[in-house]
This record gives sequence, structure tokens and C-alpha cells, in this order.
Amino acid sequence: MPRRPTLEFWFEFASTYSYLAAMRIEALAEMAGVDLRWRPFLLGPIFAGQGWASSPFNLYPAKGRAMWRDLAREAARLGLPPVRKPADFPQNSLAAARVASYGADQPWIGAFTRAVFETEFARGQSIAEPGTVSGLLNGLGLDGPAIVRAATSEPHKSRLRVVGEEAKSRGIFGAPTFLTEDGELFWGNDRLEQALAWAAGDRPPGLA
Repeated sequence: MPRRPTLEFWFEFASTYSYLAAMRIEALAEMAGVDLRWRPFLLGPIFAGQGWASSPFNLYPAKGRAMWRDLAREAARLGLPPVRKPADFPQNSLAAARVASYGADQPWIGAFTRAVFETEFARGQSIAEPGTVSGLLNGLGLDGPAIVRAATSEPHKSRLRVVGEEAKSRGIFGAPTFLTEDGELFWGNDRLEQALAWAAGDRPPGLA
């Protein structure tokens, strides 16, 4: 069989639009004949490099109000549960991101990613505590405490810093971002279908 193309999915657990993408990307990628490479990372250092101390949705209240309403509309359109805003936003996603980075090549990465996002934006609960992350892994039939310990041990816990530097070097400035094998960058949940089509070789006329 010919090798299937690969699409990199760069996501941040604190990102609302990463939630929408994560809940549907695996099924859409399979339909498109595209393999996924899960790339969890932290947006905080990238935002800091842009001079932002928090999410732009907090820094610009009008933008934030519009985003939450748009998120509710999109979740309803996609058949997802009603959005519940967590008490703290953006959430501290370090514990979840470390586990996702550790397990990025494991068969449970998709289910774990969706479980984290559902906890955060469908139930409005905190994902900051390692115990919560461990419980989500247990719910998937995995050994949560063992995986959390492994993800926070050296050299694994430093992996996110390396991935963050890679994100910067590749021009990533927000989440979700989709990168094709030929380096084409698509940003935002609303570009997911276009990214998959490009990865599969379906290019608009006139674009190489």
C-alpha cells in the first residue's frame, strides 16, 4: 500500500478553538486518508514573545465575548455538548500537555486529548491538577499515576520546552495550527478541512 500523507496537529489544551478541532480531527483525517501527528505545546511562551501576558481573549474583552459566543455556536453546529466556561481561563495546561507530549505516539493520544478538552470546555472543570489528568487516564483503562510520573520525569518533562522552540522556529503563533509535509501552515479550526485536503494532495488551481 502507498504511504499515507501526514498532517501535524499543533494544539494547546487551554485553547478554545483547539477544542473544536480536537473533537473532530481524527475522524476527518481517516476519511481523507491522512495520518495525524499530534503536537501538543504551550502557547504561553509564544504569547509572551508577542508581548501578551494572557490570552488575547482576556486582554481584549470585546474579542473575548465574541469568541465565547462563537464557540457556543460552533459547538452546537458540530453536535458537541453546550460549552461551559471554566472558572479560570486560560487554564494551566502544563500537566495535561506533559502527558500528551509523552504519549503523542501512543494509540491512546486521541482519546486522552478529547477527554481533557471535554473536561475543560464541556464540563467547565479544571484540568490543572495532575490528579485530574491521572484520573482521565484511568478512565481510559490506563495506569494514570504511572503515566503522569513518567511524563514528569527527566528527560520527558523538558520535552515541552524543546517543542515550544520548534513551534517558534516553524512560524507557529497560535492554536490550533496544522502543518503539512510540504510546510504549508493552516491556522484555526475553520481551516481544518482545507489543511486535510492540502495534505491529501487536493490543491486549489494555481497554487503549487
